[in-house]
Amino acid sequence: MKTVNLIATSLIAALPLAALAESPVDPKLYEAAYSEDGRYYTDDDVPTFNIQEDGTVDWLTFSGFRRYHAECHVCHGPDGEGSTYAPAVKNSSISLGYDGFFEVVVNGRKNGNSVMPHFGDNRNVMCYLDDIYVYLKARGLDVLPRGRPAKKEAKSDIIREDEDACMG
Repeated sequence: MKTVNLIATSLIAALPLAALAESPVDPKLYEAAYSEDGRYYTDDDVPTFNIQEDGTVDWLTFSGFRRYHAECHVCHGPDGEGSTYAPAVKNSSISLGYDGFFEVVVNGRKNGNSVMPHFGDNRNVMCYLDDIYVYLKARGLDVLPRGRPAKKEAKSDIIREDEDACMG
C-alpha cells in the first residue's frame, strides 16, 4: 500500500511539470522588456535572461550556469535535467514563478519523502539567486542549450559591487 501511495503522490506532484511539458510555453512571454545595469527584466519587473542571436548570454544567465553547477547540480543533475536523486528543476522558474522559486530555495520544502533543504543562509546561493533563476528559466524554455554558454556579456560594475556587498 505504501508503494501505491508513494507512486500516486509522485504522480500528483509531477502534474504541473507534466502539464507544462505538454503545453509549450511561449518564450516570448519571458523576453527582456528592459535592462538596468546589466540585468534584464520582463514587463512585470521579474528578472529574466537575454540571449542574443549569436548565442551570447547576459551575465546573470552565465553566472547562473556557474552557480547552479556549484550548488544545485549535485542533486538536480546537470543543466537542471534531474537525476535519480532529485527531480528536474529546469522548469521550476516557470511553473513556480519568481516568488514561488524564491520561497522554495530560501525555506526549502518537504513533499512526502522528498526534501529540498533550505538555502536561505547560504551566501553562495542567496547572493546569486536571481542568476540561478534566470539560468533555469532559459533552460526550461529551451532557449539555452545544455552545457556552458560559449559567449557572455561582461559583468557590469553595479553587478560586481552588489556581489561584493552580498558576499561580505
